[in-house]
Amino acid sequence: MKTKSIKLYDTYQSKVRDFKPLVDGEVSVYYCGPTVYNYVHVGNLRPVVTFDLLQRVFIACGYKVHMISNYTDIDDKIISRAKEEGKTEKELSEFYINAYEENMKDLNIIPLENHPRVSNYIPEIVNFISTIIDNGHAYKSDGDVYFSVPDDPNYGKLSKMNTEDLISGSRIECNEAKKSPLDFALWKYTDDDGIKFDSKIGEGRPGWHTECVVMINSYFKKSTIDIHGGGFDLKFPHHENENAQNWAYCGKDLANYWMHVGFININNTKMSKSLGNVVLAKDAIKKYGGNVLRYLFISTYYRSPINFSMEAVETAQGEVDKFEKFARTLQVKFGLNKIEIGDEFDQDSYDEFLSYLADDLNVANAIMVMERIIKEGNKALRNSRTENSKLFEYYNTFKKMLNVLGFVFKDKIVTKEEIDLYQKYLNCKINKDYETSDKVRKELIEKGII
Repeated sequence: MKTKSIKLYDTYQSKVRDFKPLVDGEVSVYYCGPTVYNYVHVGNLRPVVTFDLLQRVFIACGYKVHMISNYTDIDDKIISRAKEEGKTEKELSEFYINAYEENMKDLNIIPLENHPRVSNYIPEIVNFISTIIDNGHAYKSDGDVYFSVPDDPNYGKLSKMNTEDLISGSRIECNEAKKSPLDFALWKYTDDDGIKFDSKIGEGRPGWHTECVVMINSYFKKSTIDIHGGGFDLKFPHHENENAQNWAYCGKDLANYWMHVGFININNTKMSKSLGNVVLAKDAIKKYGGNVLRYLFISTYYRSPINFSMEAVETAQGEVDKFEKFARTLQVKFGLNKIEIGDEFDQDSYDEFLSYLADDLNVANAIMVMERIIKEGNKALRNSRTENSKLFEYYNTFKKMLNVLGFVFKDKIVTKEEIDLYQKYLNCKINKDYETSDKVRKELIEKGII
């Protein structure tokens, strides 16, 4: 299958670019996953749904996708939370990994190629840091290992941060052990009772920014991948520091394209655990359902913020209900009339739909195509002379579109009893037994048949 052209906004170059893969017909993607010390909130899941949509669009455009996302299972927050709950760090992280994966199932996320865990890459992390030290871009101080930020001539270009402003501002902590206020820890000496590792660079734990670089290099077996991304808050310092380390390690950028997803806000303030204004994903999924949250996440341009409100949720619910009703109405018609569904679909409408998604995930315009299919399909349903092949076309086209956007609805299987009840309704109308037909009609409506 020949691949279709795709355009993506690249944070590094601050513009929409034509996507050109490192390997023809394939795409390598890494997005930052959760630090598993607590349940994730809905803001954490917006990037997950966005990158799931990205994977679906790449697949629909003919690409083979290699997409992974990590679990940070070594962290000071995990150590602290494990003490609070009387668990080992492994027990705690495993519990929250399982909870997160349940969220992913509920949101119909395509299983990723891999979910690397930091705890499985300690030897690789140590060797990576050792190489940066040998290259002269990291140094030991008081048991810690620091990265020398002033060595990197491109530092700040990804996040558009000015290093002089960072030094004079309040965003960089003061630490006499560091040569520059900008320097960050690659390896941290620890004397607490949390997990630590004895290595050739000393006893301690890896720094957060180092872990992702090493897992990318180790898993993909190359120093530069096609796409790296996550939430907007990861541009600085996390992704900036990742890219700097990769330069120090091998002289290359970590990714050719950088994608960042907008925040979920509550009352126009970023949702975060530190602010205490979170809506846990598991609670939102239970209350509203995975399809509604998915619509809420993707219907707004992925780089723009979303204000999480009841009004926004109700709007998403209404749109999802409309999608489901249209697909179910066609399914029921086929089932009641015992019609075997053909494989016809509207190639032109599907190509138009996909072209919008391939233009930096323009979901809003793609949904306009779906709205047109619904309008035309409902009109065809009301016309008794519409041929079945035309109805198949509407149904199959719409289902293909739903699949690309990641919505999943339970199929409506019409039973023999429901077919008989529907026939009774038709017979009552023919015989002008309107009192009985009204009762049967009410029952059919309650069953979702008409």
